[in-house]
Formats: sequence, C-alpha cells, structure tokens
Amino acid sequence: MDHQNLELIENIRQQFDNTPYPRTPLELSPKDNSELLYLHNLVTAYYFRNRRVINTKGKVILDAGCGTGYKSLVLALANPGAKIVGIDLSAESVKLAEQRLQYHGVANAEFYALKIEELPSLGLQFDYINADEVLYLLPDAVAGLQAMKSVLSPDGIIRTNLHSSNGRAGVFRAQAAFKTMGLMNGSPGEVEIEIVRETMEALQDEVGLKAFTWNSDRAQNEAWIMANYLLVGDKGCTIPEMFAMLRGADLEFISMVAWRRWELMDLFKDPDDLPPFLAMSLPEASLEEQLHLFDLLHPLHRLFDFWCGNPDRAQAFVPVAEWTAVDWQSARVHLHPQLRTSQIMEDLSNCIDSQTPFEISRYIIVPTLAPVAIDSKMAACLLPLWDGPQSVVSLVQKWLQIIAEAAVNLEPAAQETALDEVKELLTRLEVLLYVLLER
Repeated sequence: MDHQNLELIENIRQQFDNTPYPRTPLELSPKDNSELLYLHNLVTAYYFRNRRVINTKGKVILDAGCGTGYKSLVLALANPGAKIVGIDLSAESVKLAEQRLQYHGVANAEFYALKIEELPSLGLQFDYINADEVLYLLPDAVAGLQAMKSVLSPDGIIRTNLHSSNGRAGVFRAQAAFKTMGLMNGSPGEVEIEIVRETMEALQDEVGLKAFTWNSDRAQNEAWIMANYLLVGDKGCTIPEMFAMLRGADLEFISMVAWRRWELMDLFKDPDDLPPFLAMSLPEASLEEQLHLFDLLHPLHRLFDFWCGNPDRAQAFVPVAEWTAVDWQSARVHLHPQLRTSQIMEDLSNCIDSQTPFEISRYIIVPTLAPVAIDSKMAACLLPLWDGPQSVVSLVQKWLQIIAEAAVNLEPAAQETALDEVKELLTRLEVLLYVLLER
C-alpha cells in the first residue's frame, strides 16, 4: 500500500478514535425494532437466496467495521445462538463495542482492533458478514471484498454497501468545498465542525448546496456533520462500478437488501402502457442494467445496500408462484422470526377482536412501498404461526373453522376454495418475506 493510502487510513482511524460512531446511547436496545432486526437476520438473506429457512444457532457472524457496536448488538439479537465477532480500525470504538454487548448481556461475542484486509489472521470462517457503512471508506474496496470472501463459508452471505455517486452527489460537492477550504486535511474535529456550521448558515437559503443538502436541525448533531460533510475517505460509485468490484473480487450479486424499492417499473405512470422502445427493451435488460437505469432516472438511494456471496452457491428452487397442488399440500409455513413477538401477536389479536384490518407492514416496511393490510378474519388463520411453523393444510383447516364459526345460514366453504384463499394470502406475504414457505 502506497504512502498516500497509508496516510488516509491513519486519518480515518484517528477520526473514529476521536469521534466514535455511531453515538447510540449504551443503554439503547434494538430488541423492539422489528425492521432493523429483519435486515440483519441471516434468515432473511439466506431465504431470499435459497428459499430455505436456516437456523442461526451455532453460526459465526462477522461485523466488519463494527464501530461502537450497535449493529453488533443488532446482529446478536437478530440471530439467536450465533457467535458475533466484531472488528474495527479504531481501538477506541472496539472498547465501546465490548462495553455495549457486555451491558446487554451478550456473552458470545469478541472484538478486535483490526483492518478488514487483516481478517485472515483471525483464523475464522463466517456464515454471515455485515460490513455496514465501511466499504466506501476503503482505499481499495475490491481488496476489502476479497478479504471478506477469503473468510466467508462456501454458502455464506455478505451484506455490505457503497455510496451512490448520484444519490449522494450534493454531499460529495460539499466535501469537495470543505476540502478546498482545508477542513479535511488530517482528521477533522470540533473546530472543523463549527466552521462547517458557520459556513452553511452564512449562505443564502437559495444557494444550491445549502438548499439541497443542509438541515439546520440535524446540524446540531456533530455526528451528522462528521458522517456527511467531513467524512474522510468517503467516495461514491455507480451501479456498473459496483458490479465491476464484485467481479474483481469473484463475488456474486444476490440482491439489493431493500429489493422492492429498486423496482424500475415503479417509476412509470403505467407499466403496462410504456412507450414502444421501452416496452421492447426493458424486459431484455439485465438486472445490472435495470438497477443502473433506476439510479440514473431516480437517484433516491444514498446507499447501494446489497447482499453478495460466493458464485454458483444458490440452491435451486421452484418459485412459490409455480408450485403445484402437491407442493402446497406438503408445504410448511414459517413466520419471519422478527414478526414472531408477543407484542405483534397481541396487536393481531386486538385487530381480530375489533374486526379491523391487520397492517403487517407497520412492523417491517422495507420490502414494500405501500401499507400491507390483511382482513382481520383472514389474518386470524395465521395465529398458529406464533406458536411455531405450521403446515399449509393445518392453516386451511383453521380458515375453514373460522369461516364456519362466522357463517349464518350459509353453505360451508369448500376445501378447495379455502385452500385457494390461504394460498393467495401466503403467496402475497411470501413475496415480502413476511412468511417463509418450504416444500
């Protein structure tokens, strides 16, 4: 590594030693944040790739660039029985991460002050690697990906992210301005933060940089300024550059983590009535091309947040939409672990009692773009899932029982009709990974 990159890494280390990140209070627990746990649960990524449900007990999970350990705590709570290993460039951050997990009673965790490139020195293999908000700071992101791949189990999955050049364009302009002012030489601190505040507040409100990037309320948070305007080493990329990095590291793209929020067709008024050129060309476009076009047309996302893994390790599966009647008869249904809480079950019971729709998306909104509500009577047939996995057949019988109890002088529902109604509900929920189906 050349002198310039070594100096950059040292400046990044000093920055996070001086201002550890994130500054989440030690006592704050994510135990009730269903969506955050959903995103960091190996079950979510593994099912998306293989349509199989995995048990997290005994798995080894790496939090690469763990910072002060809040995401390490999230990983521990989201993946019961797993061993958590955290590494970070900043020794001060590592100390805080150790304190955080000890405070919350997480015993099966260990932390190291270590560069990502030094991961092989641990002598460990990981089933899941979380490298959140770190890859874009590395002088060589491909080397970071290669280091993670070298310690990834054959069927393991990496969740990581890169900054979008388009989605973060305003912030990169701000960083360039403050570099020009000499504020990002070395490791910025409180003096530089105050100069950023004074400069931005002094600008007229209609000045482009202020109008598109500045938030006076958030600017009272020093961490927000450091993580945006003064983030040493920060850089963005395009979708083609992201895919090139993955190819350079011999890793296979699995999906964007918030996959439903990257649907190109959602950008059009009427996806079924596109201009002729688009109607012919878009169905032929590769996933990379579709994601790239989305980012160019609508740079909504600050991050390219994605899952990747070793090539050709995805297990073959038949999509639920293509299941036969025999498949459905033998299938088992799992409720996503992050929905299987006593509070959510109580909320569902209250909706059933009051005969109001059960809005399941209020707990995990990431996979969808609009609220997802289930008729309270239909939702009642899902209640057994809070006790554990159920067969589709047993849920159909539950639905038939509910219909029979509610019927007044009506013919009992036919078994076939009830099966179709349960299949329709489960298919709708499986697309969003609210329920997980196995044949």
